Amino acid sequence: MNPVWEKRADAVLGIAASALLFCMMVLTFFDVVGRYLLNRPIRGAFELTELGLLILIFAGLPLVSHADEHVTMDFIDRVLPDRARRAWIRAMHAICAAIMFFLAWQVWIKANRIAGYADTTDVLRVPIGPFVYFMALMIGLTGVVHLFKMVVPGAERANQATT
Repeated sequence: MNPVWEKRADAVLGIAASALLFCMMVLTFFDVVGRYLLNRPIRGAFELTELGLLILIFAGLPLVSHADEHVTMDFIDRVLPDRARRAWIRAMHAICAAIMFFLAWQVWIKANRIAGYADTTDVLRVPIGPFVYFMALMIGLTGVVHLFKMVVPGAERANQATT
């Protein structure tokens, strides 16, 4: 059972994701209408959509891991006894955490390089560095989520197919 703060956080983050997705949809709609009917596309719409997708995907990464909604293969889980299955799930969270921390470190290095170059988008000249730092932070937060699930008893919800 989820604590109240988790339910509220899920609701707020779900609303934020929905609002961002809706804004991207409206922007794309008006860009297509402007481009094909009025011959006047929205300047930088493609860049804004790309950056919105980046935020949406990487902000959702820790949420998916927290809710155990990622893709899993449970063919090993099904044949293990309950105690071994719990140990297996914790080991998988440990591996996922290690991979996420390694990826966060590598993306952070890339963000430093991009920020050092003061790289921007082509049309709107939006700095790219902060977005890459955001990616690194969200990947790192996903690693923390997996560490939490590995260490805290009962934090692993396992996959629904095995329960």
